[in-house]
Amino acid sequence: MHRHTASSLSMVFPLMLAACASQPAVAPKPTQATPAAISTSKQAVANLASASGSLVSGKLTLLPMGAGVYIRGDIGGLTPGSSHGFHIHEKGDCSAVDAASAGGHFNPAMQPHGRAGHGAHHAGDSDNLIANANGVAHVAVQVDGVGLGGSAATDIVGRAIIVHANADDYSSQPAGNAGARVACGVIRATP
Repeated sequence: MHRHTASSLSMVFPLMLAACASQPAVAPKPTQATPAAISTSKQAVANLASASGSLVSGKLTLLPMGAGVYIRGDIGGLTPGSSHGFHIHEKGDCSAVDAASAGGHFNPAMQPHGRAGHGAHHAGDSDNLIANANGVAHVAVQVDGVGLGGSAATDIVGRAIIVHANADDYSSQPAGNAGARVACGVIRATP
């Protein structure tokens, strides 16, 4: 019986090799879960309005730059010298009093929360903002891996930017323990 099995295998193995040899080569799949960021809009803005009873507001301009989007502008009404979580959120809806309508952090690749540029993180994660002595945070942030327009999975037009009451600790899941949402603004492409 052992001899019969070995004989059968010796006949099948060359057939398997021939079948494999006739198949076209398949290129390996990319390891990135989302397509590369492509921007079709030249600029976008986000007008942040207060949320959760705060007095925080501001205006941000977003520009395609490098492998992502550069965000600049000023946010006022913050406690002087304070640090605040600053994120792009998945939904462009700031209608709830506490801005919970904006959903969670923008995360098309389904990564854990973290610090941008320091390993795995949400596409919407960014470094904390720091308010100056007048309670104004001057924003100058590069967010890589996202784009403006184009309808790709990495497109942030139509999503919201949120400022949180506290600093992001960059490790607590799912959102860095940054506290209440004190300002919210929808990202809108400008002509």
